[in-house]
Amino acid sequence: MTETPLRPPRKGAPRPTDAIGRIHAGAAPHEMRDPFDIGETFTALAESGEPLSIYSASLADPILARIDTVHPEEPHFTLDVVGELPPGRATFVAALGGNAKLQFDLVSDWVARPGFPNLVAAEFPETCLVLNRRTAPRLDTPINGAYAATFTLFNKQFELPLCDYSLGGVGLRATPDQATELYIGKKIKSVRLQLGPALAIVADLEVRLLRPFRSFLLGEQVQVGCSIDNIEMQMRQSLERLVTSNRGRSAA
Repeated sequence: MTETPLRPPRKGAPRPTDAIGRIHAGAAPHEMRDPFDIGETFTALAESGEPLSIYSASLADPILARIDTVHPEEPHFTLDVVGELPPGRATFVAALGGNAKLQFDLVSDWVARPGFPNLVAAEFPETCLVLNRRTAPRLDTPINGAYAATFTLFNKQFELPLCDYSLGGVGLRATPDQATELYIGKKIKSVRLQLGPALAIVADLEVRLLRPFRSFLLGEQVQVGCSIDNIEMQMRQSLERLVTSNRGRSAA
């Protein structure tokens, strides 16, 4: 029997200080078009309670919302809105962990459900913009190299391939089944990071990004972006030396 993963507690209503700005016109985001990817991202936002900032042309300031539920099969979701959203086009912006921003547009009359003035039904957008932001240069791991993250979660042993690393965090690759044990904001203690054949460090990680994708060889996969939450000074120094020595090889 599979253990049900723990979920973070639901948050209260968003506050004005939770508002975030739209993606800058000069930025270079990538597009997310697959409804499965969009649904997985919206589900992660619903589970984490991350606030959405909603920009309408008829309002001077954004209003705030959370994704309340996501339909398990259809491209529909429900918004829990603070205030009243005017009919017409609206731009939605949300943070994906600390290293990415999601933005999409929808046009609707934004009619609330009978008896629930704060709940508004919506359909998935055709496309979402995703802007990844890195505070430290990322180094891709070599193909067929000895790079992996090993940890125990819910009494189960995980060993996930390490796709990239930096001074601030690591990128992992998981199967959809493995990713069900993770969510944005999840802290993973005592992760053993094998960084090549000669270096292994131990650090606490925090999941900051989950992005489903399809690999030609492996099929459905999930990119798991993690920030380093805690690490001993000696191991951080070893990581700094590794990043410095390899920076010219494959910085991204």
